[in-house]
Amino acid sequence: MPHPKDSQALVKIKAFGLNRMDLLQREGNYPVPPQGGKILGVEFSGTIESFGKEPEKGFKVGDEVFGLAYGGRLKICAYAEYVAVSTHMLLHKPRELSWEEAAGIPETWITATQAMYLVGEFARGKTILWHAGASSVSIAGIQLSRADKAAAIYVTAGSQEKVDFCVKELGATAGFNYHTQDWSKEILNATDGKGVDVIIDFIGQSYFQGNLDVAARDGHIVNLGAMSGTKLPEGVDIGGFVRKRLRFEGSSLRSRDEQYQGKLRNTLEEHAMPKFLDKSFKIFVEKVIPFEKIVEAHKLMESNKTKGKIICTVY
Repeated sequence: MPHPKDSQALVKIKAFGLNRMDLLQREGNYPVPPQGGKILGVEFSGTIESFGKEPEKGFKVGDEVFGLAYGGRLKICAYAEYVAVSTHMLLHKPRELSWEEAAGIPETWITATQAMYLVGEFARGKTILWHAGASSVSIAGIQLSRADKAAAIYVTAGSQEKVDFCVKELGATAGFNYHTQDWSKEILNATDGKGVDVIIDFIGQSYFQGNLDVAARDGHIVNLGAMSGTKLPEGVDIGGFVRKRLRFEGSSLRSRDEQYQGKLRNTLEEHAMPKFLDKSFKIFVEKVIPFEKIVEAHKLMESNKTKGKIICTVY
């Protein structure tokens, strides 16, 4: 069992969420930061059992919490029964949220917040494109975009069912099936050739040219992953960078320092928590699977057929 030190709390885990990085790390294809370990998992919910010497004020033994398995230089993970984690990474779990719902919030919603606001510099009245529209991060991002009055919200997805989910249930302006449509041409048509102000991408090389094409003048392209690979094909035209004054920026959350991550936690608590409680923001859980069936959970995520979070329970 881990022993909490300094600002850490020992949390008995009730549930944890799966993320795409788990699959990549399992295969040795994820750049794990120095503070990361060989065991997977970055988000969880549970109860506080004990503290280190200098925990953040406002927490006590027995508190129900959820948070990120980040903080400090220790190798922390969430695929576990217990985790020693910085109290700066924890939030109080409201009674209105289940253990499963709470475990599906931290990585997803904080990643969307970081990509959209801190990196992409989204502001009210801008247009935004969320690739992988039915992924957990984009589901959060679409809801954040609506709440902050985006002029238009576009999505791409791999099936008409997912497109309909993003448009009809989440409120995206329009969605495009990348298997049956040329999404870049469709978005340019939908925007009368103007393009989109902020683009959040997880796909990488196969979307690189399309993103340059649909980015509006002074647009920001935020890259969070490379599901299609990192090597660009011959013939990619980068002229749009200069012609449209574009900014392309990669970002990650896990490699950030504890102070930065703590600020994002505070932003989530202040701006999103009230909307979780009044149901303005919805947490979509695709399936709950016991920890002992983790292989089944990974296979489900690999199928790319889910809409929302896959959660594993420990209790």
